[in-house]
Amino acid sequence: MKTYTKESLIAALKEIKNRRWIPNARPGNSGGIGNTLEDLLGIQENNLPIPNAAEWELKCQRANTSALTTLFHMEPSPRALKFVPNILLPNYGWKHELAGTKYPVNEMSFRQTIHGLDRSDRGFMVEIDKTSRKVLISFDASKVDPRHTEWLAWVDSRAGLDELTPQPYWGFDDLYHKAGTKLLNTFYVQAEVMKNGDEEFFYYNRILILRGFSVENFVKAIVEGNVLVDFDARTGHNHGTKFRLRQNALPMLYSEIQEVV
Repeated sequence: MKTYTKESLIAALKEIKNRRWIPNARPGNSGGIGNTLEDLLGIQENNLPIPNAAEWELKCQRANTSALTTLFHMEPSPRALKFVPNILLPNYGWKHELAGTKYPVNEMSFRQTIHGLDRSDRGFMVEIDKTSRKVLISFDASKVDPRHTEWLAWVDSRAGLDELTPQPYWGFDDLYHKAGTKLLNTFYVQAEVMKNGDEEFFYYNRILILRGFSVENFVKAIVEGNVLVDFDARTGHNHGTKFRLRQNALPMLYSEIQEVV
């Protein structure tokens, strides 16, 4: 496997960019865009062999995609309450679509992907309390879509229709420590995709160097709907609460962005 300095890696990425359209080396593989770039660089598994620079990683994504990327899993506080399985699911959940078939007839679901831009059809959203430095989950019964009237009446009988008490939250500092271990300094490469019959080609046309994860930028991205909180729980299993990112929004999470031209 090749060993790079930061300077030689930049030079190699420039050379790949200048080659323009490159055939997919891993056809049929959903990760082909990143695998092809790794093959071109002679590296393995996103592992950048830069001496004394273990804090760097390589990310490659398709340009102009609406797909979401999972950043990390993190359950809300107060942790001792196990808020999702013990409060949100039994008090604000609804009948699972596969209840009575794949799952027991009383299987419940609480699946919501929410952010700070607006409320979901069931009245949930993310709110930011800058004074206490918390990212909070909020419920507003008045914003529930009329098609969920029966569900809302059920919620009223279980928990009432006031704001969540207490509100589940993540502290800014906790998010910084969690995200900071995942969002390392990054060589971020975007590629355009072209198809010619059954063949797929990639043009690795944008190279960014991202440094300094910023929790303030992370919180701003939540407010703007670019970072989302994804709940995925059912009676039989909590798949975990995830923070997810709109793919093209990664650069906005860093305090320093350098484009290689």
